[in-house]
Amino acid sequence: MQNEVTAFAPATVANVGIGFDILGHTVETVGDRVWVRRIAVKGVAGDLPVEPKRNTAGRALQAMQAALKLEHGFEMEIDKGIPLASGMGGSAASAVAAVVAANALIDRPVPPLRLLKFAMEGEIVASGSAHVDNIAPCLYGGLVLTVGIDHPRVKQIPVPRSLRCVLVHPHMHLGTREARAVLKSDVTRSDFVWQSANLAGFISGCYSNDLDMIRDSFNDVIIEPQRQTLIPGFKDVQRGAMAAGALGCSISGAGPTIFAWAEVEHTEAVRAAMISAFLNHALKSDSWISTIDNPGARVVSA
Repeated sequence: MQNEVTAFAPATVANVGIGFDILGHTVETVGDRVWVRRIAVKGVAGDLPVEPKRNTAGRALQAMQAALKLEHGFEMEIDKGIPLASGMGGSAASAVAAVVAANALIDRPVPPLRLLKFAMEGEIVASGSAHVDNIAPCLYGGLVLTVGIDHPRVKQIPVPRSLRCVLVHPHMHLGTREARAVLKSDVTRSDFVWQSANLAGFISGCYSNDLDMIRDSFNDVIIEPQRQTLIPGFKDVQRGAMAAGALGCSISGAGPTIFAWAEVEHTEAVRAAMISAFLNHALKSDSWISTIDNPGARVVSA
């Protein structure tokens, strides 16, 4: 039995515009690393913050310990590669990396679906509610649709090989709770129908390699209009991305990071346009260009 391991969990784009709380995909190279060591004393010890119940990784490990009735505890350290309050799934990545590492240290490892539920407990710490649009892709990899909370069903969706994600993170913070607080509790029937059609068209386009269908469906008519005012220059960034050849551009998770999908040959132009638009609003930014069908969380050292 190994005594300590390190797991890596990738950043994620949640919602992917039209799939609020049910759709998400991984981002290459950017992610969190969590080192976990098995200790004799029950409980979870670690950093950021000290009390395990107040950080997503600690709470996820507590849920795992309780459900599996483990007779030992864990010590952990978190290396945050994902910017805090960025909309890139940082809270989910820490929770997922923690349970993936811990799973390699227990006598009877459990399947991914159980790890998903443990990590969901950690996500509640960050957002105040259980949702899986970051956790599921972070754990399973690629573009993922998740249906259900109590009994989630996870489906990995193929993505056309020519597509990449351009991710631009402005140097500002936007908390998940703040971004969720602005959302209305009701939706008009016309918006519901429009959004449902866009989600169906988007997924159909991914399965059939139909870029025109993906482009035409890449339009969030419910969440994006409510949250865009929280991100200075959002419409200019979006317009710049689309003019440079993006298929679609929207808010990554709760924001303030903005993402775009584009064919490989347009990615650099799309990135430059998005960075320039943020600079016009006095915001410097970090950026990445990533494949979409990437591996999920995994053990990287033992």
